[in-house]
Amino acid sequence: MKERSSFSSRLGFVLAAAGSAVGLGNIWRFPYLAAKYGGGSFLLVYLILAVTFGFTLMIAEIAIGRKTGLSAIGAFKALDKRFGFLGVLASFVPIIIFPYYSVIGGWVTKYLASFIGGEVQAAAGDNYFTAFISQTGGPILWFSLFLGITAVIVILGVEKGIEKVSKIMMPILVLLTLVIAIYTCTIDGAMDGVIYYLKPNFKNFSVKTILAAMGQLFYSMSLAMGIMVTYGSYMKKENHLEGAVRQIEIFDTGIAFLAGLMIIPGVFAFTGGDQSALSAGPGLMFITLPKVFNSMPMGGLIGTVFFLLVLLAALTSAISLMETIVSIIIDKFHIKRLNACLIVTAFSFLLGLLPSLGFGLLSDISLGEMTILDIMDFVSNSVLMPIVAIFTCIFVGFIIKPKVIADEVKATDGKFKSEKMFNVMIKWIAPWFLVAILVSSVANALGFFSL
Repeated sequence: MKERSSFSSRLGFVLAAAGSAVGLGNIWRFPYLAAKYGGGSFLLVYLILAVTFGFTLMIAEIAIGRKTGLSAIGAFKALDKRFGFLGVLASFVPIIIFPYYSVIGGWVTKYLASFIGGEVQAAAGDNYFTAFISQTGGPILWFSLFLGITAVIVILGVEKGIEKVSKIMMPILVLLTLVIAIYTCTIDGAMDGVIYYLKPNFKNFSVKTILAAMGQLFYSMSLAMGIMVTYGSYMKKENHLEGAVRQIEIFDTGIAFLAGLMIIPGVFAFTGGDQSALSAGPGLMFITLPKVFNSMPMGGLIGTVFFLLVLLAALTSAISLMETIVSIIIDKFHIKRLNACLIVTAFSFLLGLLPSLGFGLLSDISLGEMTILDIMDFVSNSVLMPIVAIFTCIFVGFIIKPKVIADEVKATDGKFKSEKMFNVMIKWIAPWFLVAILVSSVANALGFFSL
């Protein structure tokens, strides 16, 4: 049997896994949710959930991967044949997400090129984004470029590709986020935005605040999509698992927090705290922020650095999504990495054509107000991921029992400091949180409940 690839060090594993967790959700989704749900109160809830709910699910998935040495499609089956379906279900998540995520990555790449080319004023125009995504050739070209860059890194393998690139990109990403956050906070009028972002506003606190924070954490930390199981399978036994998960959480939450400092004060300074601008969702990054950069001194340079940062974040997540699918194919069909990568690239390109053309040529294909991209996002994020996570809790809590995970965590030095909390969370608390996320997400999409 061929020896499985692995990360050369715990640092390599942590940076790669953190890179997976840090993506577009951290850069734009976290700031607008924080703005919408009371700033500091949202941050407080998110932090509490990160060190309990998020920690529990992440440590379970990584431990399952390391214990079995398999990707998601084989890992659950190896521990209990009755739960082989869970690996298959988890595998569908990255297969659906990766193509449309690469389409959005292509949009980011296009904006970076526009800012580098000095088209700041044009990019800040009201119809620039809409006109671009409505085209046929342009979006496909940039989508293909982003997909190609991701594929090259994954073809190079775990240690020479993913780990090496993560060790370069993650420190740069952290530095760029910090620099832009500090700069943004010095703009006239930005301090009001800082106070708005950091000061708890319990007047706006509600069940929706908790559900929004849970949903964001769930998507942000790359849970329930087979990624952490796959990365866990590459983790060496001598690397301490619990400490690594804590470090990943610090990276993920830290970048999300800085992204809020980077975006909210800037938008606040140039819109006077207009709630519609702060809650603009995807439009915040592609429509509102270019206007902010166009109004700034040195806006072209700051905008270029910002979109470089977003591209790095998008790439690290895209790499983990593609690696998960490639790992599944290698484990299932025992073919070479290069061939698996080429198959995934071709499939993802063909499937990605649908959301890429979903705002122009194929705009008539929709479900209510949901575009093709929205439909793919809803099925993967709002339906499949919570279902996979619920079954994972049942699997660990009641089928193989939490002791199996605890023993794997202790395999390095016999310690698992948070074992008692883990046992309670995985069996009695996390499953109900996940049911709430699933019900609220589906109800929200169907218009019964507004998040």
